[in-house]
Amino acid sequence: MQNIILIGPMGSGKTTVGRQLAKRTRMEFVDSDHMIEDRCGVSISTIFDIEGEDGFRKRETKMLTELCQMNGIVLATGGGAITTEGNRILLRKSGYVVYLKTSINTQIARTQKNQNRPLLENVDPEVKLQELMDERGNLYEQEADLIVTSGERIVSKVVEEIMSHLDN
Repeated sequence: MQNIILIGPMGSGKTTVGRQLAKRTRMEFVDSDHMIEDRCGVSISTIFDIEGEDGFRKRETKMLTELCQMNGIVLATGGGAITTEGNRILLRKSGYVVYLKTSINTQIARTQKNQNRPLLENVDPEVKLQELMDERGNLYEQEADLIVTSGERIVSKVVEEIMSHLDN
């Protein structure tokens, strides 16, 4: 069974949508960031503090390589997973890629209470999120088999839309 891979910026709902999508499809749900934290025994923020973004990206690629060998999973990726060409190739080869597109305002609302967002520490969140979208937006779009607006929509509606495309 083909994997379903969710990409998109932080706060786009990859984990929330992924969990519901996995239930609907009777597939296993896996969140690559959570798997990295479990494997390392520390938060993503701690990894960033100790190893920097480059160190984290190496760990992320290693984890994605492992996860993409699985079959029949719904995989929620980290927002920056698509910044590495090797990761993009891995994701493309291992499943149906769904980009959860959302507004900067939704991202701000969803990320402001979460302390485990190292790229948003000590910066203006709106400016940083816009900067990340400017860098990554085209990559999300070019890698996606399907683009779904997730922002202000009820999760079940987002899942329904994805399901309708899987049936085709």
